[in-house]
Amino acid sequence: MNLDAEQWDIILRISVALGVGALIGMERSYSGRAAGFRTHALVCVSTALLMLVTSFESAWVGSQFEGRLVLDPTRMAQGIMTGIGFLGAGAILKAGYSIQGLTTAASIWITAALGILAGIGFYLPVIVGTAITLGVLTFFRWIEARAPTMSYAECVVKFSIAEALPESKLRALVAGLGFGVVNVHHRMSQAEACYEYRMIIRTSRPANVARLSDMLRTMPAVKEFRLAPTTD
Repeated sequence: MNLDAEQWDIILRISVALGVGALIGMERSYSGRAAGFRTHALVCVSTALLMLVTSFESAWVGSQFEGRLVLDPTRMAQGIMTGIGFLGAGAILKAGYSIQGLTTAASIWITAALGILAGIGFYLPVIVGTAITLGVLTFFRWIEARAPTMSYAECVVKFSIAEALPESKLRALVAGLGFGVVNVHHRMSQAEACYEYRMIIRTSRPANVARLSDMLRTMPAVKEFRLAPTTD
């Protein structure tokens, strides 16, 4: 099969998009994310294919419309990125007070942008953007893991109604272990004969969570408790 220069250019652009999406998706798969290798590869290739519609309009518009039909590539890009927004939203999960999947959603978004650039044949930004994306997803994780940060946890404590601690004492108790209290919710259940505090707490030392757990476990008035670290 003999292909002309334009057809080889189309194949090259699709191949670049496939390689870029696969590289970013491989990193996401390695990190155990739901949107991984195949998702990112397909997103990047699909956006490249759609941008070929405007980059090679002469191949499908036909000579009868030459000079009478003007296509705007930026409008195509706008439509693509709007659609990718829904895909990115599907990667974001909310579990209690924890929000997960934001980085994967961002990687899907930038993969779509790289696919658009590959589709119009703008290769230098594709190469630079891919290198930056992979660097952020890998090297920046190493920096993030070693940088000082605040750890958040959801703390649910149930007392028997007669022995429930006042909020001020519970706050002081938690603060004594190095926690700050972000907010507190109260609930009393006559059916369960318990008074419940639901708090979001934070600390600069993740080991404090284990210390708090040990303390709550030894308190006779505590009927039940739950500590659930929250992550991004």
